Amino acid sequence: MTGPRDLTLKKAMLEALFDEMHRDPSVFIMGEDVGAAGGVFKHMEGLFETFGAQRVIDTPISESAVFGAAVGAAMTGMRPIVEVMFCDFMTLIMDQLVNQAAKVHYMSGGGFSVPITLLTTIGVGGNLGPQHSQSLHAWLAHVPGLKVVMPSTPYDAKGLLKSAVRDDNPVAFLVDRLLHNRKGDVPEEAYMVPLGQADVKREGRDVTIIALSRMVKVALEASVDLEARGISAEVIDPRSLVPLDIETLVHSVMKTSRVLIVDGGYQGFGVTGELAALIGEKAFDYLDAPVLRLGAPDVPIPFSRSLEPLVVPDKNQVIDNVLEMFGTR
Repeated sequence: MTGPRDLTLKKAMLEALFDEMHRDPSVFIMGEDVGAAGGVFKHMEGLFETFGAQRVIDTPISESAVFGAAVGAAMTGMRPIVEVMFCDFMTLIMDQLVNQAAKVHYMSGGGFSVPITLLTTIGVGGNLGPQHSQSLHAWLAHVPGLKVVMPSTPYDAKGLLKSAVRDDNPVAFLVDRLLHNRKGDVPEEAYMVPLGQADVKREGRDVTIIALSRMVKVALEASVDLEARGISAEVIDPRSLVPLDIETLVHSVMKTSRVLIVDGGYQGFGVTGELAALIGEKAFDYLDAPVLRLGAPDVPIPFSRSLEPLVVPDKNQVIDNVLEMFGTR
């Protein structure tokens, strides 16, 4: 047995891809610049040299055609991994994803499965503007038949990606691109993280903060400051929206009696509202304060360097929301 290594999130994901492609010859990758270029974020370096052009396939700039071909391959026994560079570009594959991949198993009476993994990036940062910065995971979580995964640490990213590739359902695997270079402990030994199992990133007794993706780090930073104010915050990362580990979330709220939900996606009609409703339905009698939620404002992501940070929930906003629950803001 060897100890954990300090790896970046994108390196941990790359290890998962190598592992799964070595393990299963039906696994292959398709996408723009995933081959010789090693990916636009250099997160697929070495795959093309190791597995060749028939299993690491550079594609034309036609997301709809690429994803449609992958759906067909999945239905005939392959396990494609398809990269769409930015979550915003999912608009180009929505028919193939929502009306085909998500529904084939149901419409065929279980005769066909679509074991396809969609890799894409979310998140604001880098001044890429309103068409390259959105976090649209709530769209996907709304569609029956799709699984939705959002890792926040290198450990989770590797273990969840291996589970996603082996799953017989279509899985959307969304990574905040500003987490690509975040480092963390990753064991050298083989492991997997089950889909649908939340993780308590920090235990606490006074308030539960449910956070997704990059917001987990924001919540953890806020919890340190809150501790200095005498408030013990428990931070929970659902890790996957579908399937959702509602039991772990409710159990925490029953203990703390207060909850804040933090998401980098748009707040209106989004994940924060759905989780708030679920907690209200299942843990209402335990609440000592209204469920609060913090998401991105419902405006297009600005390109401006001065305006862009204003659409990202930050540590101070988390702290202010928690203090509001205790009437000390």
